Amino acid sequence: MKISTEQFRVKPKDEVDLKKRPTSVPSFYRSKEEYQELLTEQIDRLSSLQGLLYANNSWSILLIFQAMDAAGKDSMIKHVLSGINPQGCEVYSFKHPSPEELDHDFLWRSMRRLPERGRIGIFNRSYYEEVLIVRVHPEILAAENLPDKLAGHKNIWRDRFRSMNDLEAHLTRNGTRIIKFFLHISKEEQRKRFLERIDNPEKNWKFNQDDIEERKRWKQYMNAYEQCLSATSSKDAPWYVVPADDKKNARLIVAQVVVNLLEELKMSYPETSEEKHRELLAIRDELVQ
Repeated sequence: MKISTEQFRVKPKDEVDLKKRPTSVPSFYRSKEEYQELLTEQIDRLSSLQGLLYANNSWSILLIFQAMDAAGKDSMIKHVLSGINPQGCEVYSFKHPSPEELDHDFLWRSMRRLPERGRIGIFNRSYYEEVLIVRVHPEILAAENLPDKLAGHKNIWRDRFRSMNDLEAHLTRNGTRIIKFFLHISKEEQRKRFLERIDNPEKNWKFNQDDIEERKRWKQYMNAYEQCLSATSSKDAPWYVVPADDKKNARLIVAQVVVNLLEELKMSYPETSEEKHRELLAIRDELVQ
């Protein structure tokens, strides 16, 4: 079964209102068994396409995941990309910037982690944090040591959106295809998952007081996400707002989007020249003797 994903895509110049975007949609599966069957089918297809991407060695893929706490980014990456050869896939989780990173422009640390040709790069959080958490926490912006007239400029966020759009346009022109996912969780579902992290000793390490403090800024974050999604979803580097209250459903949606992207590239394995073919036949004759 092929899932229709267009409904989740943010079209260029869309004014995103997250209240009107669902955090839950009817399930694409009727049972746990059917979910596993569908996911396995998608993973097998992803594995095959990733092998083709690696052999073709012309394109690279960048997948970006952003979300509120407990939306399921880690489990999404774990489940959807479980069948991909690690040799052709790189995952980076961006934490608080280091002193060295703070002494460079805000895109520098991400640029260093871009995928090579033939590979899939996965950003668990990304340079988009610079217009999300930094926007909600001005003290982080102050720590970046920008010149005063730049840090206090009224158009700083607009300018950062422009830098991101320019970067993604540049990468697209040079063979990197980009897909960005916002895992859209409801505040109530986050509350349930926080309680689970407290009640389950094996998940206690995932939770601390900072998570509650960030939850208190929910409206500020939603406003920041809305402006970010509206300003930076383009034809070639689109955002997908993925309903994430149902983790299984969300995984099926994301997997389908990635499969669609790889199929659109219409890749093929490198052709064997006549000279190479003769060489292989000679080697084969030697091996069968």
